[in-house]
Amino acid sequence: MKLTMQSLSEARWLRKAAAMLNRRNLAVAATAALLAGCQVIPKTETVATVPVPEATPEPTPTALPTDSTRHRVALLVPLSGSAAEVGQSLANATTMALLDTNADNLRITTYDTSRGAAAAARQAIADGNKLILGPLLSENVAAVQSAARPASVPAIAFSNDTSIASADVFVMGHIPEQSIRRSIEYARRNGSNNFGALLPEGDYGQRSYSALTNSLRDYGGNLVAFERYARGNTSIVGAAQRLRTRGGYDTVLIADGARLAIQAGGELRADGAEGVRILGTELWSGESNLTRAGSINGALFSAVSDGRFRRFSDSYETRFGTKPYRIATLGYDAVLLTLRIARDWRVGSDFPQDRLYDRGGFLGVDGPFRFGRDGIAERALEVRQVSGNQVIAVDPAPSSFGG
Repeated sequence: MKLTMQSLSEARWLRKAAAMLNRRNLAVAATAALLAGCQVIPKTETVATVPVPEATPEPTPTALPTDSTRHRVALLVPLSGSAAEVGQSLANATTMALLDTNADNLRITTYDTSRGAAAAARQAIADGNKLILGPLLSENVAAVQSAARPASVPAIAFSNDTSIASADVFVMGHIPEQSIRRSIEYARRNGSNNFGALLPEGDYGQRSYSALTNSLRDYGGNLVAFERYARGNTSIVGAAQRLRTRGGYDTVLIADGARLAIQAGGELRADGAEGVRILGTELWSGESNLTRAGSINGALFSAVSDGRFRRFSDSYETRFGTKPYRIATLGYDAVLLTLRIARDWRVGSDFPQDRLYDRGGFLGVDGPFRFGRDGIAERALEVRQVSGNQVIAVDPAPSSFGG
């Protein structure tokens, strides 16, 4: 086929038109891309420069940061319900101990047992605590122990119930048996031979009876009569009348608090029986009404010294605006005990439980104390006497243990 000049000219025009169209299309495409880019790029940059955080669970109230220099210690006490004020007093006392000692090697975290002792203990173990201070209530010990024992975490309970003591539960409370034993020993050295007793029904009365009979077996003396009564009403007066009718004693143990002891004392010393010696228990400690009742003037009881407690109470009130419960000293002394052992306790390792059996014991607000192999705290007690309008120490507590 031959191409004419006209066909060549048309071909050149078509190629030129096609080239022009291609450049126009490219320009349009570029413009479109640019416009589109103005919509897309900002979104892409937002995603790239401000990443959306992944959803994370809310921290639990007890979530703890990583510790490499502090021992983790759990405090298990009730913070709501009927025992909340006592629990808070213990918690405040542990805080006070840390402040007073400038301790920077302990992290004490409080867990509320009133919402379930087992759950509180499980959380404490999950948080990595190696020692438990508490619980306060003896009925919570089994639940705490079930969570703590598999983790080899011991508990130092604030209860005085000796039945809960075991190889990994230590009882730090003030034990009525020790108070009675100390008073019997002093009374025997000072002329008491024949004993009577007024004992409440229930666990406290049974423990008091056992302490009395065991002490008389060890120190001599005779139990000539005792009467039981229902606690919380005036039946102690009837029991005292029956005991007085039986007679034959020179000393009577009243195993109850000051209010009921005052009622019973009036009956025991009626009809010219003023010479009867009356013994109380550790429940009398701190009871101001003892000095306002002539019926128990001269009575004896044994308890930890209150000398340091007065200073403790004043300092506590200054910090927290209220008086502490007497039991608050157990929280304070538990921290002092932990700090003493922490000197040789490597952070992150199990609590060196064997150190609790130190025969030299530990010193706290309530004086010297030490744990026996039975897990029960032995305390140094003083003998006090109700003397007119005051209570005086007639036989001081030893300042240390002899071995």
